[in-house]
Amino acid sequence: MPIDGVVTRNIASELKSTLTGGKIDKVSQPETDEVILSIRNKNENFRLLLSASPNYPRVHLTNTNKRNPINAPMFCMVLRKHIISGKIINIEQFNLDRIIKIYIECYDDLGILSNKILTCEIMGRHSNIILIDEKSNTVVDSIKHITSDMSSFRQIMPGIAYKYPPKQDKINPLEFNCDDLMERISKNTQDLKTEKFIANNIEGISIFASREIINNAGIGSGFSILNLSGEKTDALMDSVKAFIQKIIDKSFEPCIYYDDSHATDFYSFRLRYLGNFKSDSYKSISETIEKFFYNKDKADRIKQKSADILRVVNNNLNRCLKKLSIQKEKLLQCSSKDKWKINADLIMSNLYSIKKGDNNIKALNYFDEKGSFIDIPLDIMLTPVQNAQKYYKIYNKYKNAEKAVKVQEEENLNEIEYFENQLINLQNCTEDDEIEEIRNELVSQGYIKKRKKTASRKRTQSKPLHFVSESGTDIYVGKNNVQNDFLTFKLSNPSDIWMHTKNIPGSHVIIRTSNKAVDQKVIIEAASLAAFYSKAKNSSNVPVDYTERKNVKKPSGAKPGMVIYYTNKTIYITPDDNVISNMKRIE
Repeated sequence: MPIDGVVTRNIASELKSTLTGGKIDKVSQPETDEVILSIRNKNENFRLLLSASPNYPRVHLTNTNKRNPINAPMFCMVLRKHIISGKIINIEQFNLDRIIKIYIECYDDLGILSNKILTCEIMGRHSNIILIDEKSNTVVDSIKHITSDMSSFRQIMPGIAYKYPPKQDKINPLEFNCDDLMERISKNTQDLKTEKFIANNIEGISIFASREIINNAGIGSGFSILNLSGEKTDALMDSVKAFIQKIIDKSFEPCIYYDDSHATDFYSFRLRYLGNFKSDSYKSISETIEKFFYNKDKADRIKQKSADILRVVNNNLNRCLKKLSIQKEKLLQCSSKDKWKINADLIMSNLYSIKKGDNNIKALNYFDEKGSFIDIPLDIMLTPVQNAQKYYKIYNKYKNAEKAVKVQEEENLNEIEYFENQLINLQNCTEDDEIEEIRNELVSQGYIKKRKKTASRKRTQSKPLHFVSESGTDIYVGKNNVQNDFLTFKLSNPSDIWMHTKNIPGSHVIIRTSNKAVDQKVIIEAASLAAFYSKAKNSSNVPVDYTERKNVKKPSGAKPGMVIYYTNKTIYITPDDNVISNMKRIE
């Protein structure tokens, strides 16, 4: 559910009561479109997240720590210059629009007290964070610059006067009058659903909120506004007024709605039309938004940061698959090599009956159990022996080609397996460091050009997933090849149990045995993890091999993550979210 004007009012109200009077101690910009302000107020520390992400724009208090780039972006430097040590004197929403304005009192370069406005526009891909000088109403800087080439109506560039986004012809609910809405209904000629009409004509009301309004009015979803009359019109007016009164009174009750175990929607009010969904209520809208968006936003950013690696892996995988097709075709051609040797052998066995100048010979094929005769074409310019040598040469050509292609095919199949594993690794990655490990691995293998050296912090090795089974046994899951090799050959002991999906790309899984026997339930739990973190995640009866770690070896010269093993057993498992959710995960 997108953040609408009602949710924005809830956010602004909460931030105003929590942060007004606070001092800005620190400004950081961990992402290109995200800023975090560290604020001290009433002997408490707060972290305010401002995001202009095109997919998940939002403003809320957060407890999440993010790693900052070693070189601060320009917008971050501008904010540090102007608002560090500044005092927040007010936070307000513009009308009932998705715009939050943070008024900051600070000193300029000359030591003169001045006011700045940090404006957050929460508008999908048009979202922005803009620092404005209040006195001159000019833009100091913004996290996204909007030039005249991008918008002829409104530019956002340093030194340009700030202008609000284009105003829509909608009713301001904070100044609501039933007559205005009735007039619009009477003048309307479009065959619109009632909920769509309400969302189109009242500012700050999203389609989700308008569905609640018509549900409370007893009007069915999809009912045309053209058919509205009499009692239904009165019921709609009463429902709109009641909903707007809740907005004015700020009677917020933030909650998240779940479909099965997945969060599907959230809102600042309880929505009766979603009564069949499981819901959780929260005291804070910030807590609600963070819980709803955190994993979605994190997955989206990981996807963006791994996009170039994914493209390289897919391109190389497609190249290998095309090469495999050519190799299969070549092997098919070589499979008929024996007929050339038979031709040569039959010519040599019938030399006495062949004369130079003959263009063919009909010979008994003594290699055929039925004793059939075959016609063998001859070159009239060659002697019988030379014709036989010609066929032997063709046979040897195909024989040698077949031998070489089989070696190339095996190497190509190993490369295909490697890239398919990398696709699974990219899906399993949840941290920036894990993406960088895959990038560095591909650089070392020669698939990606090495970047020019730039200043960067020393990276620590990422950690594999750590689960604890219901019986208390530690289970580890690798998320990329670096983690897989670390798990298998450094972290684990020879007596530990090693697991991997059979002939299917996936993660290495280690069960810590502590030199004790492992019961079957732990084997099933670990096998569920191996299947879940593999290409067969959505399949059933997935074969998972397991053996003692001492039976797993890494061949000399093998690519990262590639191993061989023996004396294994196989268990067939269907990945189950419930089994995995019952296991405790150690962060």
